[in-house]
Amino acid sequence: MKLFVFDHCPFCIKAMMVAGLKKADIELVYLQNHDVDARIDKVGANLVPILQKEDGSYMAESLDIAAYIDAIDGNPVLATGSNDDNISAWSDIARPYSSRLLYPRWMKVDLPEFQCEEAKAWFTKNKTAMIEQDFDDAFSKSDEYLTELNASFAKLSWLQLPSERNNVLSYDDVNLFPALRNLTVVKGVQFPTRIRQYIDEVAALTSTSLYDDIAV
Repeated sequence: MKLFVFDHCPFCIKAMMVAGLKKADIELVYLQNHDVDARIDKVGANLVPILQKEDGSYMAESLDIAAYIDAIDGNPVLATGSNDDNISAWSDIARPYSSRLLYPRWMKVDLPEFQCEEAKAWFTKNKTAMIEQDFDDAFSKSDEYLTELNASFAKLSWLQLPSERNNVLSYDDVNLFPALRNLTVVKGVQFPTRIRQYIDEVAALTSTSLYDDIAV
C-alpha cells in the first residue's frame, strides 16, 4: 500500500501516525504541494492524504484512512474519542496564531513537498490569501503570536497522557496530536511540561518525527 501525503499537513499526519502505531507496511509518497492534478487523478478532488490500497484503488478522507489502517489487521486498537468539543475549543483559539507562525516557517525548512519553486509559490499564494498577510510580515510578528499561542495551552488542561492510560491511543489523539506536533517547528513555543510530555509520548508510540532539531 501507498500513502500519498504532505509532511506538514495535519490531515496527513492523522493517517501517518496510525500507520506508525500499527507498524503497517505502507510506503509514504510525498506529493509536491502544487501538483493538484496528481490528487485529482486519484480521487477526483484536491485532497490529501490519499491511500492506495493493495487492490490499487484509492481512498481519501483522513479519519476514514486512519480507521482503515487501524482495522486492516483485524485488531483495531484506537479507542473512541470523547473530547471533540475540548479539541475544537482549543483549536478555535490557537488557529489564528498557529497558522501565522507555521505558514512562513514551512518555507524556511526543508520539507519533501516543497522541493521545487512551483510548490513553494503555490503554497505561498494560497496561504497568504488565507491569513490575509504577507509571510514576512507574519514572521516578523512571531513574538506577538507566540504570546497568544502559549496562553492557549491552558485550554488543554484536560489532557491525559498515554502513559496514564496504558499507552492506548484514541481518536482524540488522532485529532489533537498533529497540530501540536507541527508547533515543534516554531522556536519559542513554551509547551507546558505536561503537553510536551504528551507530544513526546505520542510521537514515540506512532514513530512520528518532530521538528525540534530544525525549529525556526
